[in-house]
Amino acid sequence: MSDLHEVDLHSKRLTEFQLRRIVRASEYVYDAPITACLSDVFVSNGVAVGVVFGHTKVDRFGRFADGHLMRTSSIRYAKKEGKFWVLTTMNSRYLVASFMKGVGRPSFRAFMQPATNGSPVSPTVQ
Repeated sequence: MSDLHEVDLHSKRLTEFQLRRIVRASEYVYDAPITACLSDVFVSNGVAVGVVFGHTKVDRFGRFADGHLMRTSSIRYAKKEGKFWVLTTMNSRYLVASFMKGVGRPSFRAFMQPATNGSPVSPTVQ
């Protein structure tokens, strides 16, 4: 990508930093196919929310189109592959290119903590 800051991805313009992270993440060879790349991720109630890029299941109505905000289904596993986290749901694998500034990493860390006092069960870290 020669001029990253001029790329407009439909409903959200990604920053040069986000685009570089997505490119860097897409160059790595993962253990299994990746369904989509997510940027600006935060975790809430056991699901990840972020800006989607490169989803394998974009439909004719634009669902999962690049630049759209999406919510995953429940996270079952989290694994660091190379320099990036991969979140596995029932039927998909999402690559976390970047976390939302200020809240993304803390929300992920809190989600990964062992469940106590009736909290939802944390995913298995593989």
